[in-house]
Amino acid sequence: MNSVRAKKHLGQHFLKDQQIAKKIAESLTSNVPDTVLEIGPGMGVLTQFLLQNQRFETSVVEIDTESVIYLQKHFPQLEGRIITGDFLKMNLANLFDKPFAIIGNFPYNISSQILFKIIEHRDKVPEMVGMFQKEVAERVASKHGNKTYGILSVLLQAFYTIEYLFTVHENVFDPPPKVKSGVIRITRNSTTNLPCNEALFFRIVKTGFNQRRKTLSNSLKSILLNLKPEDEIFRKRPEQLNVQEFIELTLKVEKLLEEKI
Repeated sequence: MNSVRAKKHLGQHFLKDQQIAKKIAESLTSNVPDTVLEIGPGMGVLTQFLLQNQRFETSVVEIDTESVIYLQKHFPQLEGRIITGDFLKMNLANLFDKPFAIIGNFPYNISSQILFKIIEHRDKVPEMVGMFQKEVAERVASKHGNKTYGILSVLLQAFYTIEYLFTVHENVFDPPPKVKSGVIRITRNSTTNLPCNEALFFRIVKTGFNQRRKTLSNSLKSILLNLKPEDEIFRKRPEQLNVQEFIELTLKVEKLLEEKI
């Protein structure tokens, strides 16, 4: 088998440019853990550069059987380290017994879900370098006050430092996607636990942005249960709040709900 056919239902766009693949592989920091997991290696254009790095051991996870057969044939050094299956359905706590980094040219159709899974397992994943649809990459790195700032921006920035590294043109893929791509690096910050109810924090961020044009007092009605808070922060819209302000908002909501009981 000389090549793998890109499958639309898997969102496959194979990177052809060796220099860009090398640049992505080299974007892992010197603090990267001993284990690196590549998601969706396809025909291994990125894998080959990861395997050249002796600082860590590379494993790959691939859902496409045709790609798995190709990797087994062309990368015998990956023996025992090709995980076949759907990354989104895997229990990351059981995948490796120690922290690991994640890297990949992620399929656009599941890229946001990959990020939500990383947030969920943030204590296991101290670093990630990934190529996303440019719009998603920009949204993740966006600061408060911008229209692109949203749920993923807040939840990721609560636990990670985000860096937008570089943009990738459509013509370096086969087949070329309809949009440009962006490569970002996220590295775990020092926040272990938020100083508020984390489940409520997540719920407030998601509920607020689901009606982002409304003020928070209106968009959070389902949480506030008919309470009409007077605090200035409730008159703002979600994109006006940074992570710290969302924490403060959560604490205020907690207090309001306690007073109601």
